[in-house]
Amino acid sequence: MTFWQTKSLTEMTRQEWESLCDGCGLCCVIRFEDEDTGDVIPTRVHCKLFDPASCACSDYANRREHVPDCIKLTPWNIEALAWMPRSCGYRRIHEGRGLADWHPLVSGSPETVHSAGVSVRGQTISELALAMPEDALDFEAPDWVAERGIG
Repeated sequence: MTFWQTKSLTEMTRQEWESLCDGCGLCCVIRFEDEDTGDVIPTRVHCKLFDPASCACSDYANRREHVPDCIKLTPWNIEALAWMPRSCGYRRIHEGRGLADWHPLVSGSPETVHSAGVSVRGQTISELALAMPEDALDFEAPDWVAERGIG
C-alpha cells in the first residue's frame, strides 16, 4: 500500500501532500462565480504566473506576493473548495476515491496527466493577454468542471 491509501490528508508530510498535485493546471485558471446560482465557471484563461508548457506555477514559492488572492490548498480547506475539479488528486483522496490511473504517482510519469486529456496544457491563454479581467468570460470552459480522464 502507498501513503495516499493509508494516510489521511492531515497525516501526510509536506512532500507527500505536494506530490498529490497531478500537474493538470486546472486550479490555475481564472474562475467566475454566478451571483444568482453560486455556480463556479472556469475559463480557458490562466493566471499570470502559470507556465502553460510545464503546467506549473512559474513562482510557486512566492505566488501569493504576486497574486494575493491565490488560494493555498490545505487538508483543512479542501472541503470548502467545491470548485476544485473532480479529477483533482487532492479532491479524489478527500472523497475516498483514490488516485486515477493517469496520476503521476500511479503511472510513474508526469506526462500521463497530459496524454489522458486531463491537463490544460496548450489550451489556455494568459490573463495578461486580456484588455480587461472580465474579458475572461469570453473564454468560458464549463466542460472543465466534469471528471476528466480515465480511472
